Amino acid sequence: MSNLLVVLDAVDAQPMSVELRTRSYELLGDLTGRTVVDVGCGGGRAVAELAERGARAVGVDYDPEMIAVARERWPVGEFHVGDACELPLETGSVTGYRADKVLHTLSDPVRALAEARRVLAPGGRAVLLGQDWDTLVIDSDEPETTRRLVHAKADSLPSPRIARRYRNLLLDAGFTDPVVEVRTSVFTDDTALALLHRIIDEESWLAEQAERARTNRIFVAVPMFLVAAQG
Repeated sequence: MSNLLVVLDAVDAQPMSVELRTRSYELLGDLTGRTVVDVGCGGGRAVAELAERGARAVGVDYDPEMIAVARERWPVGEFHVGDACELPLETGSVTGYRADKVLHTLSDPVRALAEARRVLAPGGRAVLLGQDWDTLVIDSDEPETTRRLVHAKADSLPSPRIARRYRNLLLDAGFTDPVVEVRTSVFTDDTALALLHRIIDEESWLAEQAERARTNRIFVAVPMFLVAAQG
């Protein structure tokens, strides 16, 4: 858990990540005095930032350890252990729904979007963020091996290609007026190597990437899909 938090914190601190989070908040609309739920809130940073923008921010995460960390780090927020498909919220009780890098971990993302629709008040907005796990871009002297490893990681996830379906999922769930944006996060420092160690465990391949990091030649790019729609 501590290692995961270190990686998450490093990624969250990247200017590109800050920009992406900020854009997701903007797409939620005016937050002043409104209730917003951040589903899969992890360590709780987005909840704190939403609260700073005037929202009543609620974080929900399936992992009790993450919720404990979030409560300790960010006393301004409200945090609950819960499932994205069974949120501990009343019907129509929120005006904003945000899920960042969550749906690829779910075996039934359609159900999660139905749950988003349930908890959103009429006219509320949903914002989904995440990567398509087939589209990681990694510079390597072994492109075929890299392709195999990236696809193997994707195939190990419940819904690895869900980000390309965000728009259609929202439409199918009854949302309207979807807005689609793509922002690419680029990593060329030790954060890139830490990310690769989280997703790939083939030591010989990682050794090449470690040498690239040592010589300032590592390159990882992750297109991030951001879709917002009206409830």
